[in-house]
Amino acid sequence: MHKEQAAKPTLLQSIFEALRGSHQDYTTGSLNRSILLLAIPMVLEMVLESLFAVVDVFWVSRLGPNAIATVGLTESVLTVVFAVGMGLGMSTTAMVARRIGEKDQDGAAVSAVQAIILGLIASVVLGLPFLFLAPRLLGFMSASPEIVAVGTSYMRIALGGSGVVLMLFLNNAIFRGAGDAAIAMRLLWVSNILNLILDPCLIFGLGPFPKLGVTGAALATFSGRGIAVLYQFYRLANGTERLRILARHMRVQVQVIWQLFRLSLAAVLQFLISQASWLGLVRIIGLFGPSAIAGYTIGIRIVIFAILPAWGLSNAAATLVGQNLGAGHPERAKSAVWRTGLWNVAFLGSVGLVFIAFAPWIIGLFTHDAAVVPVAVSCLRIFSCGNMAYAYGMVLLQAFNGAGDTLTPTLVNLFGFWIVEIPLAWFLAMHSSLKVNGVFVSVVVSQSVIVLISLVLFAQGRWTKQHI
Repeated sequence: MHKEQAAKPTLLQSIFEALRGSHQDYTTGSLNRSILLLAIPMVLEMVLESLFAVVDVFWVSRLGPNAIATVGLTESVLTVVFAVGMGLGMSTTAMVARRIGEKDQDGAAVSAVQAIILGLIASVVLGLPFLFLAPRLLGFMSASPEIVAVGTSYMRIALGGSGVVLMLFLNNAIFRGAGDAAIAMRLLWVSNILNLILDPCLIFGLGPFPKLGVTGAALATFSGRGIAVLYQFYRLANGTERLRILARHMRVQVQVIWQLFRLSLAAVLQFLISQASWLGLVRIIGLFGPSAIAGYTIGIRIVIFAILPAWGLSNAAATLVGQNLGAGHPERAKSAVWRTGLWNVAFLGSVGLVFIAFAPWIIGLFTHDAAVVPVAVSCLRIFSCGNMAYAYGMVLLQAFNGAGDTLTPTLVNLFGFWIVEIPLAWFLAMHSSLKVNGVFVSVVVSQSVIVLISLVLFAQGRWTKQHI
């Protein structure tokens, strides 16, 4: 009987095991259990990451529309950093997962070290220019002089210190690729608890802390993420059950760096195409004034709070695809994607219904500004109408990435976001009665187009033959 329980753990046992983290071979055994063990910590990791967005805008909203707009405009530029971080992270996850699937732990460790070297270089290259260009960037994003005055220091800290965001993404990608999802989750706990404590203290000057206003939000987030990155390096140096970085791995290997760089180029471009499209959308929204930007900022932060956990499920699919292709099990990789997609649709579809039904009440938690509330409510409701499309689309695109096929999602994103979304947003906003709501409608339309194209390409199966 003991053996039978060990062979078939209960649901509750599997949940506790996922939270605790343990050594598992995700290329054999129950596929549903493999998805569960990876998805729970990855979803919780993304829930915690999404708290950064919600906590910041919750406190900043007390400072007025200009402060909210500062956060929204800065986040739009920060999408460039997110694109680089996600691109490097995706190629790293794919390579580490493939080596783990091949039972090549030395190869996984070497890949991890080279990825860190690449990430540190990218952190310097991105951070320094942003540090000096903050006021000009705000002006470029249609910010009023009042927003530039309030938001320059915020943007300098948020963008100048963007290397911590990049390294946080990258190091957690190493853990996810190795199947150590529980470690990545705990790291976000550390950074979020610090952010939760520091945000109100630095914004409003509680206790011994200085009153920094919106700048305090940037400093709190930077501090929380920075300490998490230090803890990541500590865990990597001490090793995990699946990934051990030893002294012999700590050297530059140009061939591996080049392979990672080549994979990352398409992946970075893929996410840059996606994230930069939000810059285009904000540029259009900015034409309707600070209240429109503030409403969009609140609405999109709430949407992100739901979508990031869904990305956790997508990341689980990417890890399963990488490890199972490495182990020579393409059919198991396909099944993992279809099943994870269904789980994601159920989750994000349910959240969308809640957002549509209770949008005014949810927005009321953040602001009661008469000019901001209608935009935020419309933003939340319209975006939520596309939740089922987002859910399956992100899983399919992450499946390509997990296989090391970063080019296919890049081309799909290019078409969906820049050929469909941006022109449609401009047309609906400027030449229809929808006005700013037309921007939100264009996002739903483009995401639906992306998922349809992805379904066709995934079914063709060329991604299963990718070699990395």
